[in-house]
Amino acid sequence: MKLQRKNRLRATALGALAVSSALVLTACGSDNNSGTGGSGEKTSAASNVKCDDAKGQLLASGSSAQKNAMDLWAKNYMAGCKGVEVNYKSSSSGEGIIDFNQATVSFAGSDSALKPEEVADSKKVCKTGQGINLPMVGGPIAIGFHLEGVDSLTLDAPTLAKIFDSKIKKWNDPAIAKLNKGAKLPDKAIQAFHRSDDSGTTQNLSKYLAATAPSDWKYEPEKKWPAPGGQSASQSSGVAAQVKQVDGSIGYFELSYASSQSISTVDINTGGSTPVKATPENASKAIAAAKIKGTGKDLALDLDYTTKAEGAYPIVLVTYEVVCDKGNKAETLPTVKSFLNYTAGDEGQKLLTEAGYAPIPTEINAKVRETIASLS
Repeated sequence: MKLQRKNRLRATALGALAVSSALVLTACGSDNNSGTGGSGEKTSAASNVKCDDAKGQLLASGSSAQKNAMDLWAKNYMAGCKGVEVNYKSSSSGEGIIDFNQATVSFAGSDSALKPEEVADSKKVCKTGQGINLPMVGGPIAIGFHLEGVDSLTLDAPTLAKIFDSKIKKWNDPAIAKLNKGAKLPDKAIQAFHRSDDSGTTQNLSKYLAATAPSDWKYEPEKKWPAPGGQSASQSSGVAAQVKQVDGSIGYFELSYASSQSISTVDINTGGSTPVKATPENASKAIAAAKIKGTGKDLALDLDYTTKAEGAYPIVLVTYEVVCDKGNKAETLPTVKSFLNYTAGDEGQKLLTEAGYAPIPTEINAKVRETIASLS
C-alpha cells in the first residue's frame, strides 16, 4: 500500500502540536502484521489490537484537547489493522458535536457532555437511538504562563478569575504577590489568552472558576468564552503557541501542550496544605471522585471542581467520545467498535499516562467497555 506520507504525523508520547486540519494515518503492513485469535477475531501481533471486521475509513472530529492522545491511538491502531484509515479532525468540542449531529462523522470528541437539545438533535442521526457520552480521556487543564525571570508561580481560584476577567492587569498585583512571596514579579502587563472557538476546555475552566470563586466569576459555564478583554487564539494548540511566544502571557490548555513545548504551568492553591501541580497523577485523584450522572447507556460524569483533597489537581476535564447507542451505520459500526475498544482497553489507556493525560478510573472504564460492546 502506498503510504500517504504528506499526511502522516510523527506522533510521539508528547504528541505533535503543529496545527493541522486533520490526522490521516493509513494502515500499511506486511501480511504477517495481523493474525487470528482463538475466538476467530483478527488481532494484531504487534500491539494485540482486535480488528474484528474493521475496514475502510473512519471519520471523527472534535476536541483538540484529546488530539495528542488520538494521534497516538490512531497510529498504533492502524499499525495493527491493515486496510483501515482513521481520520480525526482536531477542531473543537462544539464543531465536533455539530459534525456528529449532521452525520458527517461516526463519532465526535467533546470535553463537555451533550446538552439536552444536542441529544434531541442526535436522534435524527441515530435513527433508532440517541447520542451518548463515553468518557475516554482525562487530564488536567494546565494554566500555562510565560514570564521572563519567573519559573514557578502559584495562583488560587479568585486570582485566576480576576486575571481572566481583566480585573487583575499587572503581574506584580498584590493578590499575585501574596501567593508568591519572595518571587520577583515584574511590573508588566498580563496578556491573558483564551479560546476563540467554542470549546469544552473553556467550559470546564469556567465550571471550575464558577464553583470555586463565585463572587469573582459570575459567568455561566459555556463553550464560548464569556469574559471581556483578553486575546484569543484557535484551539488548544493556538493558545499554547501564543503563550510560548509572548512574554507576560497566561492561558489554558491540556497539559500535553505545555509539556511538549516546555511551557511553565501554574500550581493551584486549593486551600490544602500545599499548592498542587498540574500532573496526570494529580488529575487522576480528582477524576477518581467523579460520579456518573448519565442515565441508561450515557456515562456523562459529575466532576468535583471544589475538591481540597491532598494532591488532587482540581482543574480537570474529561473528553467524551460521542456515539450513537443504536442506529449506527452498518458499514462503519464494526470499525467504530474496534477502534473504541482499543482506546478504552488496557493498552490504549496506558498510553494516556505516557502522553501526559490521566486514564479513566477503572470502575468507570469497565462500564465504558460494556457500553462499546453493546453499540448497535
